[in-house]
Amino acid sequence: MQFIRSLGLVLLASMVIVGCQPNNNKKNVDNKGETKESSQAKKEDEIGFPNWGYDFQHTRHVPYKQITKDNVKKMGIAWQQDILDWNKDVPNLQEDFPVVHDGVMYVTSAKNHVFAIDAASGKKLWTWTPPKDVLDHINGLPWQSNVASRGVAVANGNVFVLMIDNRLAKLDAKNGKLLKMVNFWDHEPSIKLENRYYESTAPMYYDGNVYVGSSGGDNGTRGFVWAFKADTLEPLWKEPFWTVPERGTGWAKGKYTGGGSVWTPMSFDPDTDMMYFAVGNPAPDFYDADRKGKNPYTDSITALDSKTGKFKWSSGQVDHDIWDYDAAATPMILNAKVGGKKQKVVVEGGKNGKWYAWDAKTGKTIYDGVPFVKIQHSSVPSDESKAVLQWPGTPGGESYAPQTYDPETNYVLIPGINSPNLMVAAKDAKEIAKDNNTFPGTKILPLPKDVDVSGTITAIDMNTGKKVYQKKTDDPMYGGFTSTAAGLAFYGELGGNVNALDIKTGKVLWSMQSGGKQIKMAPSIYTVDGHEYVAVITGGTKVVVYGLGGKLKPGAINKKAKLQGEADVVINPEKVYKRSCISCHGENLQGATAPNLQHIGKTMSKEEILNQILNGGDRMPAGLAKGAEAEALADWLSKQK
Repeated sequence: MQFIRSLGLVLLASMVIVGCQPNNNKKNVDNKGETKESSQAKKEDEIGFPNWGYDFQHTRHVPYKQITKDNVKKMGIAWQQDILDWNKDVPNLQEDFPVVHDGVMYVTSAKNHVFAIDAASGKKLWTWTPPKDVLDHINGLPWQSNVASRGVAVANGNVFVLMIDNRLAKLDAKNGKLLKMVNFWDHEPSIKLENRYYESTAPMYYDGNVYVGSSGGDNGTRGFVWAFKADTLEPLWKEPFWTVPERGTGWAKGKYTGGGSVWTPMSFDPDTDMMYFAVGNPAPDFYDADRKGKNPYTDSITALDSKTGKFKWSSGQVDHDIWDYDAAATPMILNAKVGGKKQKVVVEGGKNGKWYAWDAKTGKTIYDGVPFVKIQHSSVPSDESKAVLQWPGTPGGESYAPQTYDPETNYVLIPGINSPNLMVAAKDAKEIAKDNNTFPGTKILPLPKDVDVSGTITAIDMNTGKKVYQKKTDDPMYGGFTSTAAGLAFYGELGGNVNALDIKTGKVLWSMQSGGKQIKMAPSIYTVDGHEYVAVITGGTKVVVYGLGGKLKPGAINKKAKLQGEADVVINPEKVYKRSCISCHGENLQGATAPNLQHIGKTMSKEEILNQILNGGDRMPAGLAKGAEAEALADWLSKQK
């Protein structure tokens, strides 16, 4: 499911559509300790970036108009900050989606450090480091110690953040003080890191409650969503909503079956209090002997009553998945023109490379699988010599990268990953057991050198469900879009560029380097004192913020990373690799649960490789090699061309 296995894989509308969109500030909170949303909160929604996807519907469409098609070329870097300057032990912020409240930006890193930053200047306001016992617990099981943390939820003066090891913490937004923390296993004993569960998603605050999803489905865990009261952090529902049967029941027959993670935030409709979320793949990934037939609710969009957790509807994208084709991206809830009439719909693009739209109330399919990348797949063999290219590969299609919706054009923009995999299934259950139930049944071979790996930007007309245009991008689209009322969509690329696209025509009007690479999040766009800003995370640990008239030049990668640790003895780099890297990258650098490194010297410099080794990135832990060992390993890898 998760991006680790391959390439390293919406609107408080403009004022025209607000009358049709649900009121995002509608509140009827009666929970003790919580208050109804005030006019100040409404004001904040008009200037900040208050939720993971801007509004509760996750349309990632902001009402700001200061940056226009005419003046966008005047944009430059207003401020930039490398978080390593503040805490050299932070692994990375690679997939964080910053939120902005009352002029304060909140970002979170792997291992769940939280930073509050003045959104106009980049000045540090406070930082929060998880308690030692939490970090010790995470570090004690390093197989998932540095997974991404995709953001926080901020509401009523509190910051909510999920811990990797299945806890929910509430901080004081003013000073970062820990107010309360709850352990999931205290309420559901099976949900713990030792059972291969972990958390990588951003929590969502809605109407007095905090909603969370699960990660770890590829490890055979049982996926879930759950709701907690924001004031006490006590469960709102008696138990989680489970997305797959308990192991040994229903279709989940085998020892290692499970899946159905919910690893991106859920969307909410304040008109109905319904919630919608994407459900990941069944496990084992490619080996399916113990999960024959349909595997609901995996690879689906599912809807619940957010107050009770009661099931409403579910629509699957792949009935029986053997390719790791999660529904991964957060669905959007839209009031859009469909077939000439306004209709409330839910839309999402799957890792299977197809885009869908459903009636929000009933789940009736409106647009059934519009392809947006190359699709060509077959059964997955257990014999490596018989492996053939499967399109899309495990990253998608569309991975977690979010779409955006522009009400003016009635277009949805889809970020696509046009890349295959050579997949190999396990031969039998014994082979799965050898993997210690970590990504069981999964093996990916290196790609042929002549394979064209790229990305796509696809505009869909909601009225017809047809493509208006599609642009090819050099890099797969792992970041996603945020659009504005001025008709622009901003996005970042793996190569480090940040771009502004004319939504109507698909033309790129502005592009600028960020001073880093591997942008794997969608920009956050906000205003402070009437000035509009566009923020991205780049180079793993750098926050770069653009605005009109920005004068700063892109900064270099933080070279202080070289000072982290020293090895007493210099060991042959191949031995360092075999000790620290082989389990994920393969015996011959061919890739396994992590990227192929056989030609890494063509795409990354020694300095970039060293920075990755020291600081981590994506799902890669930091510090697997240090000092002279890291230097030697980086030099050796840089020569792999």
